Amino acid sequence: MIVPFVSGQLNNLELAVNLAKRGNLPGAENLVVQRFQELFAQTKYKEAAELAAESPQGILRTPDTVAKFQSVPVQPGQTPPLLQYFGTLLTRGKLNAFESLELSRLVVNQNKKNLLENWLAEDKLECTEELGDLVKTVDNDLALKIYIKARATPKVVAAFAERREFDKILIYSKQVGYSPDYLFLLQAMLRSDPQGAVNFALMMSQMEGGCPVDYNTITDLFLQRNLIREATAFLLDVLKPNLPEHGYLQTKVLEINLVTFPNVADAILANGMFSHYDRPRIAQLCEKAGLYIRALQHYTELPDIKRVIVNTHAIEPQALVEFFGTLSREWALECMKDLLLVNLRGNLQIIVQAAKEYCEQLGVDACVKLFEQFKSYEGLYFFLGSYLSSSENPDIHFKYIEAAARTGQIKEVERVTRESNFYDPEKTKNFLMEAKLPDARPLINVCDRFGFVADLTHYLYSNNMLRYIEGYVQKVNPGNAPLVVGQLLDDECPEDFIKGLILSVRSLLPVEPLVEECEKRNRLRLLTQFLEHLVSEGSQDVHVHNALGKIIIDSNNNPEHFLTTNPYYDSRVVGKYCEKRDPTLAVVAYRRGQCDDELINVTNKNSLFKLQARYVVERMDGDLWEKVLNPENEYRRQLIDQVVSTALPESKSPEQVSAAVKAFMTADLPHELIELLEKIVLQNSAFSGNFNLQNLLILTAIKADPSRVMDYINRLDNFDGPAVGEVAVEAQLYEEAFAIFKKFNLNVQAVDVLLDNIQSIDRAVEFAFRVEEDAVWSQVAKAQLREGLLSDAIESFIRADDATQFLEVIRAAEDANVYHDLVKYLLMVRQKAKEPKVDSELIFAYAKTDKLTDIEEFILMPNVANLQNVGDRLYNETLYEAARIIFQFIANWAKLAITLVKLKQFQSAVDAARKANSAKTWKEVCFACVDAEEFRLAQICGLNIIIQVDDLEEVSEYYQNRGYFNELISLMESGLGLERAHMGIFTELGVLYARYRPEKLMEHIKLFSTRLNIPKLIRACDEQQHWKELTYLYIQYDEFDNAATTIMNHSPEAWDHMQFKDVAVKVANVELYYKAVHFYLQEHPDLINDLLNVLALRVDHTRVVDIMRKAGHLLLVKPYMIAVQSNNVSAVNEALNQIYMEEEDYERLRESIDLHDNFDQIGLAQKVEKHELLEMRRVAAYIYKKAGRWKQSIALSKKDNLYKDAMETASQSGDRELAEELLVYFIEKGKKECFASCLFVCYDLIRPDIALELAWMNNMIDFAFPYLLQFVREYTGKVDELVKDKINAQNEVKTKEQEEKDVIAQQNMYAQLLPLALPAPPMPGMGGPTMGGGFAPPPPMGGMGMPPMPPFGMPPMGSY
Repeated sequence: MIVPFVSGQLNNLELAVNLAKRGNLPGAENLVVQRFQELFAQTKYKEAAELAAESPQGILRTPDTVAKFQSVPVQPGQTPPLLQYFGTLLTRGKLNAFESLELSRLVVNQNKKNLLENWLAEDKLECTEELGDLVKTVDNDLALKIYIKARATPKVVAAFAERREFDKILIYSKQVGYSPDYLFLLQAMLRSDPQGAVNFALMMSQMEGGCPVDYNTITDLFLQRNLIREATAFLLDVLKPNLPEHGYLQTKVLEINLVTFPNVADAILANGMFSHYDRPRIAQLCEKAGLYIRALQHYTELPDIKRVIVNTHAIEPQALVEFFGTLSREWALECMKDLLLVNLRGNLQIIVQAAKEYCEQLGVDACVKLFEQFKSYEGLYFFLGSYLSSSENPDIHFKYIEAAARTGQIKEVERVTRESNFYDPEKTKNFLMEAKLPDARPLINVCDRFGFVADLTHYLYSNNMLRYIEGYVQKVNPGNAPLVVGQLLDDECPEDFIKGLILSVRSLLPVEPLVEECEKRNRLRLLTQFLEHLVSEGSQDVHVHNALGKIIIDSNNNPEHFLTTNPYYDSRVVGKYCEKRDPTLAVVAYRRGQCDDELINVTNKNSLFKLQARYVVERMDGDLWEKVLNPENEYRRQLIDQVVSTALPESKSPEQVSAAVKAFMTADLPHELIELLEKIVLQNSAFSGNFNLQNLLILTAIKADPSRVMDYINRLDNFDGPAVGEVAVEAQLYEEAFAIFKKFNLNVQAVDVLLDNIQSIDRAVEFAFRVEEDAVWSQVAKAQLREGLLSDAIESFIRADDATQFLEVIRAAEDANVYHDLVKYLLMVRQKAKEPKVDSELIFAYAKTDKLTDIEEFILMPNVANLQNVGDRLYNETLYEAARIIFQFIANWAKLAITLVKLKQFQSAVDAARKANSAKTWKEVCFACVDAEEFRLAQICGLNIIIQVDDLEEVSEYYQNRGYFNELISLMESGLGLERAHMGIFTELGVLYARYRPEKLMEHIKLFSTRLNIPKLIRACDEQQHWKELTYLYIQYDEFDNAATTIMNHSPEAWDHMQFKDVAVKVANVELYYKAVHFYLQEHPDLINDLLNVLALRVDHTRVVDIMRKAGHLLLVKPYMIAVQSNNVSAVNEALNQIYMEEEDYERLRESIDLHDNFDQIGLAQKVEKHELLEMRRVAAYIYKKAGRWKQSIALSKKDNLYKDAMETASQSGDRELAEELLVYFIEKGKKECFASCLFVCYDLIRPDIALELAWMNNMIDFAFPYLLQFVREYTGKVDELVKDKINAQNEVKTKEQEEKDVIAQQNMYAQLLPLALPAPPMPGMGGPTMGGGFAPPPPMGGMGMPPMPPFGMPPMGSY
């Protein structure tokens, strides 16, 4: 209500209108309309347009308002009011539908669609279907965009269909929820693009919700046009899921391909992608198409399979073999049987291969039975040959051997019998014996491997195959020669043959089994000569000597001598042989071979315990003693009695006695052992003072009766005190051990027992006072140290004068913080050893006790302390005054400096750092001075740091982190004058200027540009947004691309025209050229030609023209285009021609057309031919003439009465009809002079008869007469030339004939001069070297006075 109030009550109409416009308020409609009419009536169209654009609620933005502006006449030199109205609306916002349509109609009529593109991109127009229809007349792409924005779905779909972008139809329809007529679209595609139709159909099949058209319908559409391949491609893709409901389509695609393209159907079936089709139907079609293997795969009845499978000639063998793997066992065997029945020889290989592949499924027995049924040993041989290596069935191996033998494969029989481990040896042996093969090697293999040597020997001997017996023994297995000999003895073979066989083997013959075989047959004496022969040859074979010994024992030929002197026989074997004959001989043999068990057994069996006791004592073997003293030995008591009563008394060897005693101990007979030892040791025997026996007695007592130990210690003197004492300690007899050590003056061990075992430090101290030994005191001190009695331990160490444990003492003192006592101890240790650790710890102890004066005195004296480590330790323990003394003494200025810093003595710290001259020291002192705000001293230190590149950033960050920016800048500025000033200082100062003093940055960069790390400073300027300085740095660093980008992105600060031109020509990224064009077009259009002239050699002129055309400022770059037109670029030529046409500058236009022909000539001609200016239309005719459009050029010239141009065009065309039509035109128009001129201009094209006829019929003979005169004169001259040429030709023919006659005459004369016996020289072309090479003249006849012969004359008379 505010607007009516202001207009009514306040009577302020202007205020009311402004309020309504600004707030879009109602109530001022009449006022606004009234104001608009007033402005319109006053011809203030601009103000009226602004009022209409800002009218509240858009009351004036109606078709009537547009009509008003359209009705206003346009004044010359002024902008049409309608355009002013639309321009105002565009600046205010978006146009409504009607306004958008009207404005677009104006733009379309002026062919300025680029304006539409810009407005649409800026969303200035409201898109409607009518607007799209209008734009479609000039630009389909733009119209499609409008349709999409207007949601004119049918029009969008139609547009996509016209563009053949059917995939976009699906996407768009899905987005907007529209359902087009897919069937119609598919039919339309089939007519023009079958492959595209396939892709479209596939896309439909992948739509959500399923395909809108039935698959079968789509397939029928393809098949109706005989597009079988396309239908197949579609079905193969949509049927990939292999669903049951697609069974009919699967059958269909296979049917059509089996009938038309069987190979395609075969490939589909091979992929195995379908499983729901009609298999019986497909099987029949496969059989008809000759795809037998596919038919077999689909048939399910045995008769069908058997009918097809016999066509092996048309089936690949490998595929057929694989097919057998799909059949059941019974069916496969039936089919294999049929194949063998039809063609045994031809199909045998396939059957064998199938049996090999599927022997596990078919069963090896069934396959063998199949081959045996047809008595095909060859098939059996090949089948079992592949299975043999993996089979362990004895029957299989036997059948393979049998098949190989029956097919004559003797070598294979020999190999299998030699290598196989699974055949039945008995059965194979019998078969080979029955087969009686000419080669006995297979039988030899079987019998040798499986122990049928006797049978083999009997077979070979019975069949008089003695040669194989010798070969077997000598070459195959000499080890079985004893068995062969035994069988030959059983077969009563002559002894001579046997002896010869044995001698042929010699040393390879195993003697033991040979002796055994002969011994079993009581023919051992047969070997006497053989054995003696071996011994004489030096044989040391135990079996040889065993056999010889047995023969000697049986013959009783002094056997004791042989048993004691022969070193080679086996004592166990010979002894065993003697046991039943003479046990004493057996004892002799066993003693010689130390056969303990056998000797014990034979002596126990024959009650020879005395011999047994003597043997056991002499052997001194612990295991033997353990065995005989075993409680389970029933003869132990008898043995012990003999040992005590006989064996030991007889023995004079202490070792034997010791071994016996040890055995008793091991047998756990302590009481018997003690009594024995007391009898030996304590009763004045030869072994009373024996060291070992005394040890044994005490040790046995420790173990068995500890109560006797102390008595033995007191009575015995010759025993191992230390060792026995240790044993006593282990047995926890500590007092006895102490007594032993004390008796033997082993005071250290004694005090160890008191300390470690009895654990009495008081007794140990008392014992130490009694013995007064340093070692004893040392042990006591160690024990006190372990118990934590540090003061007592130090005192004990001092008494012991022991400096060896100083490390432990120092560690304990440090832990207990007892440094006063430690000083005394270390002073003692220092007198004993010169150890750096001691001196170092002494200094530290002085420091801990605050004896700084002692430290100064000590370090002045000779010492070996590691003063550096001591100083570091004192520093770490915050004992800074002591550390200062040490560091100052050793002149470690670096450590002294940081120590002084801790003491807050900064000036002294700086002086020390100057002496140290270390970067680390300078940094520590500098940072400490900064923290203490001693900036003068910090700057002194900093100047020594920043000269090191690696430390510069650390110093800078330290200052900046604490906010001391000015001090840091001052430090860096001071560093510029240093001799060792480096790039890092200049760069870091630049970074600091960029951050904190930007006003100094540019001056710094220009002064020191060569000494800066430009990339680092670039990053700093970029972060701080110093664009002008950043541009300068990019230029200095040759980063012209970045420089140009920075200038364009930040032009208010960084742009300078001359600088930008210099940068632009050096950039590497071509896109920056065009970005620069846009930049100048927007911000500096007055300088754009200057820029383009610089870039003329680098830019794509076509792209530049496109940019300016889209921007609507093509005229702005006219000077640039004139400058580059010499490159003859199409876009430049067309743009300039357009400008010349608009400016009606026909001279420039014609010049451009003549010099630059790369443009759309016909398009330009069509535009110019309707121009109102005559010269422009003449240019159009000229263009048509240059383009070869002669008729159009002539028609245009005739239309403008430019007859001269028309005649010249007709003459240049070379077209007789055009020239004659032009003559007729001149006659029809009554242009007689033009008729005469045309005859001369088109003289070469016009036929004389036509010219005369036209002239005579139209009474223009007079005008044609000059043409006739010229024509007669020309043709008369031509006839004269022809006559002259004919006369010259006749003269040349006569001259040539005369020359030929002269040559023939010369050749005849040459032939008469040749001798009769010589042939004439070969003529060129008739033989000789030039035969076939052309008619080359013969060489000149030098020396004969004759000229060279021409290539004519008589034929040759012969040749050599």
